[in-house]
Amino acid sequence: MRSEWTNWLDEQRAWKETAVLFDQSHHMTDVYFKGPDALRLLSDLGVNSFQHFGRNKAKQFVAVNYDGYLIGDAILFAFEDDEFSLVGRPTIPNWVAFHAETGNYNVAVTRDERSVENAGRRLTFRYQLNGPATQKIIDKAVGRKLEHIKFFNMGEFEIAGTPIRALNHTMTGAPGLEMTGLELIGPSEKAEEVLAILFEAGKDFGLKLGGQRAYLSTAIESGWIPSPVPAIYTGDQMKPYREWLAAAGFEANATIGGSFVSDDIEDYYATPWDFGYGRTIRFDHDFLGREALEKLADRPHRRKVWLRWSNDDTAAVIASSLFGDSNGQHAKYMDLPVTNYAVGPRDKVLIGDKLVGLSCYAGYTVNVNGFCSLGMVDEASAVDGTEVEIVIGEPNGGSAKPTVERHVQSTIRATVNTKPLV
Repeated sequence: MRSEWTNWLDEQRAWKETAVLFDQSHHMTDVYFKGPDALRLLSDLGVNSFQHFGRNKAKQFVAVNYDGYLIGDAILFAFEDDEFSLVGRPTIPNWVAFHAETGNYNVAVTRDERSVENAGRRLTFRYQLNGPATQKIIDKAVGRKLEHIKFFNMGEFEIAGTPIRALNHTMTGAPGLEMTGLELIGPSEKAEEVLAILFEAGKDFGLKLGGQRAYLSTAIESGWIPSPVPAIYTGDQMKPYREWLAAAGFEANATIGGSFVSDDIEDYYATPWDFGYGRTIRFDHDFLGREALEKLADRPHRRKVWLRWSNDDTAAVIASSLFGDSNGQHAKYMDLPVTNYAVGPRDKVLIGDKLVGLSCYAGYTVNVNGFCSLGMVDEASAVDGTEVEIVIGEPNGGSAKPTVERHVQSTIRATVNTKPLV
């Protein structure tokens, strides 16, 4: 994905004021499951309910390990009643593909790897339109008023003769009555033609193309934490899966970073409730990890929150990272607009000296007009207005990662919010 088309500030502003178009055709793993047992396979692994799920519907698919800890999430598309696609980071597509290939399922698995791992052409293009002008742009591109598509349902239409499936969902805020977000999927050989039509249709409505820098910051506003540490690295029951995974694959090379450091990988595991997925759990079917989740259900959980950073503290840390303090020491550098330098960032969230949670994904957006992060905090601390401190930087001068410069730790005050900041 191109870094910027104009500048990331205006690209962020566009999804709030007009519209932005992201080309998502290259960076996600798509794995297709087709056959008479495809729905049973997904139901056996997903915590979600699959009642009334079928053609032209979608959902955020969530799966856990045998002990109820989160493996990850991905968007599940139902193209037909017996044909589905999981799209996202490789973690969940790989988990389901493993069970399809090793379990008693009559399912064909087709992998469409992300472009960095795929020497050939991808099967589809994937464009995301986001912002208040989305409906006007798509109507003009299609050449007629497009019927309303229900949230997390797909509609079918054509753009210049190219068949399109469009998922109604938004990457940058809560869904409304209007279609403010559409993910368009079509055959890859028509990608450039459809993109040109969409861009031309959007000229009168302030459409901007969005690059990678702005794209990565959408999660901060919408509240999606994209980086669970998959709970696969321990336990005898998970050993066959670890042996099935590629040694050079995503799970073997994903990094963790930040001020929270533990020698026990299980300290990085989380439950679905910690990531805000408790609402997706339905005990209306048997699935892998159900018994463990039933035991965990009534226990205290961390809660997903937005942490609004102090402007003054953030500015001081940025200044120290660049210019140093009176002792010549530098704070951890924070990139813009997203500060992450690891796949799984984990910074300590404190009240006094007490660890009350973790900050997991941080950055700046012009719509928030400041820095914030998505985090998981104890239920007692998940109260609007609670003041906390986030520890920035790694202990002992930083890890051996080549992306980590020598630095000292610092703290930034933040305020807890249980709802989106924009």
